[in-house]
Amino acid sequence: LEARRTALLLSTDPLSFVSFPDYDPLQPTTSDETVSVGGTVTLTCRVEESDNSSLQWSNTAQQTLYFGEKRALRDNRIQLHRSTSTELSITIAEVQLADEGEYTCSIFTMPVRTARASVTVLGVPSKPEISGSEAAVPEGGEVTLTCTSSGSKPPAQLHWYRGTERLEARPDVVESTPGEPTYSVRSEVTLTVSRADDNELVTCAVVHPSLGQGDKRSSQALHVLYSPDVKIDPQTDLPKEGERFRLTCVGIGNPEPANFFWEKKDGELGPLVKIDGAYLHFEMLNKSDNGVYLCQAENGIGSRGQGEYTLLVQDPTAMAAVVAVIVFILLCLLIVLGRYLIRHKGTYLTHEAKGSDDAPDADTAIINAEGGTSGAEDKKEYFI
Repeated sequence: LEARRTALLLSTDPLSFVSFPDYDPLQPTTSDETVSVGGTVTLTCRVEESDNSSLQWSNTAQQTLYFGEKRALRDNRIQLHRSTSTELSITIAEVQLADEGEYTCSIFTMPVRTARASVTVLGVPSKPEISGSEAAVPEGGEVTLTCTSSGSKPPAQLHWYRGTERLEARPDVVESTPGEPTYSVRSEVTLTVSRADDNELVTCAVVHPSLGQGDKRSSQALHVLYSPDVKIDPQTDLPKEGERFRLTCVGIGNPEPANFFWEKKDGELGPLVKIDGAYLHFEMLNKSDNGVYLCQAENGIGSRGQGEYTLLVQDPTAMAAVVAVIVFILLCLLIVLGRYLIRHKGTYLTHEAKGSDDAPDADTAIINAEGGTSGAEDKKEYFI
């Protein structure tokens, strides 16, 4: 309740006026509160002035909780927070749904003055549960997931995510909990899956005021069945004639491929080539092994996956000759560069007149030097 002072408003008629209710400094004031189940709420009652009358808090059943500093109801969840001549504050811990309702603050004056505070209790939703993704789904098929959460008040909202992508789902289905003021919420989403979705996490998040800015969420991995992708990995990138060599058939699928089939394109496997499941062994490479090799992997889902590898056997002697040629070319370049530097040494002439160093003064030196460059001394300097 808002206290207001008496006001007099004069109109054009000096005899007319409007009167507002008198300001009452003894009228208590309170505020409505919202709290989640399990939380703590503080109820505060204040008056502007005191006439030494006691303040009192009563619960929704009009049972006295505190009369001034004196506890009236034996409930250890309810404690005195502050008591002065103008304020009475109490706290209620471990709040339950049954604590919701109107609480009354009274001051025992003549007449008794009261104020009410409404306490709203939020039901905290449970962690969501996801069902429907237990069985694996073939690539290109559909899977329907169901998410449920109970205990919320008001009803919670359910959001779906695949990775970080928000998914469109059917509208939430809300049902009342029998015998409780809470609700159960259910949501369904249907996805068409690809091989990229295998082991991808799908998340259901519960959004509710009792959770603040956060949420509660659960995740479930998708399981997608798909035929294998196949590639062939060589033992080395430079297979040499006369050496042992191995090709590995790598099949990635769900389930993992169990059967592998090797063949040589446009030819037969050599007598020294052995098949061992996902491996193709060459006991001793030779030029006749050159060609394109194919590997197929099978896991019972769809068609076989296939990979290929082109084998080019290197001649060790030819490789050694190539290395020798490269070394020879480098040596030739070094020799040519050295000869070039030796032949292009720096040369210059200095024209210093003979005897100028022995002249007694500068003028004599100039006179002695006027003979031109005929007597000049040729000096050389070399740069390497």
